[in-house]
Amino acid sequence: MADAKLIINKAEKQLTNIFQELEIIRELNQEKVLNAFVENKVGEEHFATVSGYGHDDLGRQIIDKVYAQVFNCEATIVRNHFVSGTHAIACALFGILRHGDKLVSVAGAPYDTLEEVIGIRGNEKASLKGHGVSYEEVPLKNGKDVDIEAIEKTIGKDTTMVLIQRSRGYSLRNPIDIETMVEIIKTVKSKNPDCICFVDNCYGEFTQAYEPTDVGADLMAGSLIKNPGGGIVETGGYIAGRKKYVELAATRLTAPGIGSKGGAMLNQSRLILQGFFMAPSIVYEALKGGVLASKVFSELGYKTTPMPDEFRSDIIQAIEFGDLEKLKDFCRVIQSCSPVEAYLTPIPDEVPGYDDNIIMAAGTFIEGSTIELSADGPLRPPYVAYMQGGLNYAHVKIALRKIIEKIEK
Repeated sequence: MADAKLIINKAEKQLTNIFQELEIIRELNQEKVLNAFVENKVGEEHFATVSGYGHDDLGRQIIDKVYAQVFNCEATIVRNHFVSGTHAIACALFGILRHGDKLVSVAGAPYDTLEEVIGIRGNEKASLKGHGVSYEEVPLKNGKDVDIEAIEKTIGKDTTMVLIQRSRGYSLRNPIDIETMVEIIKTVKSKNPDCICFVDNCYGEFTQAYEPTDVGADLMAGSLIKNPGGGIVETGGYIAGRKKYVELAATRLTAPGIGSKGGAMLNQSRLILQGFFMAPSIVYEALKGGVLASKVFSELGYKTTPMPDEFRSDIIQAIEFGDLEKLKDFCRVIQSCSPVEAYLTPIPDEVPGYDDNIIMAAGTFIEGSTIELSADGPLRPPYVAYMQGGLNYAHVKIALRKIIEKIEK
């Protein structure tokens, strides 16, 4: 049996410099968030709740301002009314795109849950395709990297919007870092200055010192039960970017004439603000745990993506087992180390929005929260576990020790 404690202790000693680099990113982002709270004069009055239509909801207004300053953009709509990141993305897509428009995914196939939104599968009539929006994908180079040359050849005057998925999703491709994001946006705008660059920012917030809207993205969206919720926000999502696009997306969430001006926050404003304040440090804990997982499993001979010394632009750590039972064991040990429902045993099953059966470990305080320590994977070769989150590094470390003891016995 492998000595799990020895493996982890040895790995930690070799990761000191990487951990220090992550601390620098955390401090830069934490100061940016703090400045936004101070300069927008967040006060006790912003924690109060209203009912009904939500007219003059001070909390809603200040949340939008704080997010806009941190993300360095014209406007945001941050709402508990978004049921998921996919919902926020869909509102942006349906709010902006019209019959005859063209959407291009520039980083290969999108995340599974967007396939039905676009119309690749599922109920076509309900999809963008059913509404007359055409779609094209730019394949990845070698199945791993964004192909800038192919993007340049694909984008034309008829391209209305490009979708840039920052995270890897259920794939082994590299997440798109800010430097690559700059190159993509520059290439797209050189071919069509009017093309909207829209970033699916899920899992990416606060992993780097800059966000997509800092470097020219017209729009981005994400989930509050991932990075920006800091592990305490109960539900919701956000859309951020240029004001005219944010408002079009807002009319899809609510209705024309209401847009971003309505919607009672139902006593969630304090949590949303507090979670956002905590987010840079919580993301740091998750990144640190992911680096450790990558190090120990690569030392044990498994393929890990990213490798421990590779730059990270999302909180997802992929571990390729090549073995169905090891994938199941990984998720089941994560569940057994969870603070909530540790007594349950994950069983593969159908999940809405996904084509394959999925095994999920999610003993989380917030259902589906992926900033909390969780893991999942589709039941298809090469049987990859996608681990994400971790509200504190110590929790991840404990879970990894027990996983090693189980898998390497």
